[in-house]
Amino acid sequence: MTQYFFYLYIMQSDTVMPLKIIETPRDAMQGIKEFIPTDRKVSYINQLLKAGFDTVEVGSFVSPAAIPQMRDTAEVLERLDKSGSHSKIMVLVAGRRGMEQAVNYDVITDICYPFSASDTFLKMNINRSPEESLTDIAYMLETCKKSGKTLNVYITMAFGNPYNDEWSVQRIVDLAGVLISKGVTCVPLSDITGEAEERRMSEVFQALHKTFPDTEFGLHLHAEKKRALSLVEAAWNAGCRRYDTVTGGMGGCPMTGKELLANLDTLQLCKWLEVAGISHNINVVRIPELPVK
Repeated sequence: MTQYFFYLYIMQSDTVMPLKIIETPRDAMQGIKEFIPTDRKVSYINQLLKAGFDTVEVGSFVSPAAIPQMRDTAEVLERLDKSGSHSKIMVLVAGRRGMEQAVNYDVITDICYPFSASDTFLKMNINRSPEESLTDIAYMLETCKKSGKTLNVYITMAFGNPYNDEWSVQRIVDLAGVLISKGVTCVPLSDITGEAEERRMSEVFQALHKTFPDTEFGLHLHAEKKRALSLVEAAWNAGCRRYDTVTGGMGGCPMTGKELLANLDTLQLCKWLEVAGISHNINVVRIPELPVK
């Protein structure tokens, strides 16, 4: 018997989202100071593409001065081997310049952008105000439409923040509403400084699914391993069916000004799903170890 009590949250909508697991080696690698050779990154990601993930986030087009580990994303993209893989390819961009680079690669299907419920973190992370960020999102949506790509807009600090910025469930619902009104169809929620607790997690996802039943919401979770699954359970029971993971739980956000917290461990999530009797498409045997010393 698992120590985690499991039950299914019965949603009020007829819309049932399929389970999606998004592997994010970009988030695993970005905080590592010693540069990982491109050959090792390519080999690792090409193996991940064979493991059955819905999407693999392979890199980012951001300032090399801010995130030097991702300076070879263009070369990584050019060397991806998609043969026999159904995984989508995603990259992160932090502004228009990154978007203009990303749309040049046919292999990219999805682009993610880190919006935030915390004005302080938005400025720290990508040096934008909420108004500037929303203007950029409108431009990115139009650019994605022309290039046949999907824009996923993350709401970071979705479960609270350490900067004393305003937070409430209604604020998250309102921000999601603004994004959805502009045409965003996928809105993952991020907790990258460990602010989430189970009741808050449940309240946020229930409110979002009730208000926007046809929108895809997801969870990008940074947490101590001993707490991660209880938070996953709360999100699942509130209807969340999209989860970002990293093998081994490595990584964290280097832009918070706080100590890095681990990502949700892929194998930990898969084990939880299996114990709960929930099927998934991940072949855990084919997941390689991260290419770090």
